Amino acid sequence: MNSYIRHNPILVLLSILMLLTGQMLHSEEPPATQPPPNIVIVFTDDQGWGDLSCYGSKQIPTPNIDQLAAEGIRFTDFYVSQPVCSASRSSLLSGCYANRVGISGALVPSSKIGLDPQELTIAEVVKPLGYATACYGKWHLGHHPSFLPTAQGFDEYCGIPYSNDMWPGHPESPKAWPPLPWYQQDQVERIIKNLDDQEQITAELTRRAVQFIDDHADRPFLLYLPHSMPHVPLGVSPRFRQTTRFGAYGDVIREIDDSVGQIRKALEKHGILDNTLFMFASDNGPWLSYGDHAGTTGGLREGKGTTWEGGVRVPCVMRYPPVISPGTTCSTPCMTIDILPTIVELTGGTAPVLPIDGVSIVPQLQGDLDAVPPHEELYFWYHRGDMEAMRMGRWKLHFPHKYRSLEGRPPGNNGIPAKYNYQIETGLALYDLESDPNEQVDVKANHPGVVVEMSARANGMRQRLGDRLSSIKGDEVRGPGRLPAGDK
Repeated sequence: MNSYIRHNPILVLLSILMLLTGQMLHSEEPPATQPPPNIVIVFTDDQGWGDLSCYGSKQIPTPNIDQLAAEGIRFTDFYVSQPVCSASRSSLLSGCYANRVGISGALVPSSKIGLDPQELTIAEVVKPLGYATACYGKWHLGHHPSFLPTAQGFDEYCGIPYSNDMWPGHPESPKAWPPLPWYQQDQVERIIKNLDDQEQITAELTRRAVQFIDDHADRPFLLYLPHSMPHVPLGVSPRFRQTTRFGAYGDVIREIDDSVGQIRKALEKHGILDNTLFMFASDNGPWLSYGDHAGTTGGLREGKGTTWEGGVRVPCVMRYPPVISPGTTCSTPCMTIDILPTIVELTGGTAPVLPIDGVSIVPQLQGDLDAVPPHEELYFWYHRGDMEAMRMGRWKLHFPHKYRSLEGRPPGNNGIPAKYNYQIETGLALYDLESDPNEQVDVKANHPGVVVEMSARANGMRQRLGDRLSSIKGDEVRGPGRLPAGDK
């Protein structure tokens, strides 16, 4: 302290105060960090891109899902990896293209495979962090004991092991399906005997979900709620019948929306809503052959079982206030393969050791809507082992393939499906999804350089993951999802 300060009492006092203040600041505890988020993922079955009012539906009121979108983010260009049940679910849970993990199409009661236990699921990502985990609903990733949710990182499971139409009441399958089982943990608890039993599924899954939140509100948790609806046969609780202008299908969506509302209220009751990543999406587009028992694509081309936009583009909204600003709309292409790495980043978990295909979309959730993901907005769609299409930014390239369509045929009604034409064929075709999201105008002749670049990118992916119709053997392929020893 210099002589001038030493002989000035006021300055001496000020110096002492400054010294004390500095010591107090340095001794303060660092500010509390944001606790790890709870995670709620609601995943519906065969719901179309146009089946929510926040996506333009005028006939189906979905106020609870709309509220999630208004308070969070709505994706306009969100995709699944394949347009069918098991393959789609494997990508959500593993962060991988379905063919990488050996899942193709929809598993059936006689299937011997499932999601290989070597794959790391989103539940197995968060469990080491102290999360409680539950899966309630349609699993469809293998019904043998080594494939069930309780063997894949989920503490609790109840629901059906595959689709709700895989039973003796199937309206079009020539197979003699066995009775449809309802599992509690890894044991069959009861049999779903008739449509009256199916009418209670959504309500029961919702009760289980709310109870899980009540039981685990004091710790972080992952709640995965893969509804069996609106997959046919449609089942809806009596209090939701005839509550929409869209018939039985609309009533089912209305009950699912109410389920979202009940889960939200449970989170609010415990004061944890704002620390929850709440996601709602569908596993693929609508099953159009069922007509009035199917959803809508909002004008997108074709539906479930095809790699046209109506089959692979799905509704998706998320809410998480610490990261997502209210009223955000994201048109950057994203996919279910990106959910696992996003959860890894948000929770501080450890990424899988084995290669995955998704990347974190936290920048998009934070509002950096111009951010280009590390995979450069490249997405590829295989269907039953073959690469049929890919997207690069605004461009969608279809490779020659046959697909099913109702073109020129009337749809089914009252739960009885129409017959698809399975011989519709497309050649190589390029679409500009920014100006033509419905894929009506082939522009490959105007953009030959784009076709060349995308074809080269597709060949590179085939080198990595293989292709059933080529002689290429993928050097990163891990599948198929094999039956572990002991499960015969």
